[in-house]
Amino acid sequence: MTSAPSLADALKARLIVSCQAPPGDPMRHTDTLVRMTLAARSGGAAAVRVNDPEVVAATVAAVDLPVIGLWKDGDSGVFITPTVRHALALVEAGAAVVAADATARPRPDGSTFADLVEAVHAAGAQVMADVSTFDEGVAAAGRGADLIGTTLSGYVPGSPVQTAPDLALVADLAAALTTPVIAEGRIATPEQAARALAVGAHGVVVGTAITAPTVLTRVFVEGLTP
Repeated sequence: MTSAPSLADALKARLIVSCQAPPGDPMRHTDTLVRMTLAARSGGAAAVRVNDPEVVAATVAAVDLPVIGLWKDGDSGVFITPTVRHALALVEAGAAVVAADATARPRPDGSTFADLVEAVHAAGAQVMADVSTFDEGVAAAGRGADLIGTTLSGYVPGSPVQTAPDLALVADLAAALTTPVIAEGRIATPEQAARALAVGAHGVVVGTAITAPTVLTRVFVEGLTP
């Protein structure tokens, strides 16, 4: 297991690639997703972020990078690693970091984010808190999260809806916290990624712009449609 200081060092000013595909997408196949993580490794990624214990286990076996694992269960409310059970399954699969929703919304089993952090730490892994607002990020850090991700800004009521990355949230959290802040969400260009680092991000997650050919194809098709 990667130790806390070395993992933080490994992610400093580096790129994390989110290698995921939604239900029904042709890319949603374990071997395909693992190959995507290998491509990210070849391109210089410092870590990968993948969904589902099966994909986590296959990625850990194939790629010599830290794996940030999550488990999306459902499509509304808290569905990114919603319970302690989901989190521990990811640790069992080999995730160095468990990413979990750390918003203020209630969890489906009545547990708390602090419960999840305690269980994951006891199992020997770290936690990335996916938040949507400044207050949620500060609260997650206070509850022991090892990384704070701006992943859910714009996707949860009460956070600003925008087409660009929420760099204001990145900057505010980075200025307020000693916990590393990871910029994630709608980062579409290298320039935006660099800007995230410039305003204080410890590292940057990019997903769709690198690993979503269906979405990217649709963008081009729509751009050619009168």
